[in-house]
Amino acid sequence: MRGQYALLRLLLAGFMLYVAWPFIPQGTTFLEQLFWGGWLIFFLLVIGANSASLLQMIQPPIMEQKKERQRKTYNH
Repeated sequence: MRGQYALLRLLLAGFMLYVAWPFIPQGTTFLEQLFWGGWLIFFLLVIGANSASLLQMIQPPIMEQKKERQRKTYNH
């Protein structure tokens, strides 16, 4: 279940990049370039965090940990 959420977030981030990509070169002023630079940095952070979660390199969010504990108690 944990991997499904990470994969969904990766797909959503990829879709947002797909939609935004044509507009990135149109930013001509410093403020527009600053916005797109910040947006791309945030995008890379989202991709990195969700990739690490998908590869089980980090602990899942607290909400997902509670769901896993509940499933374990129901199964035992």
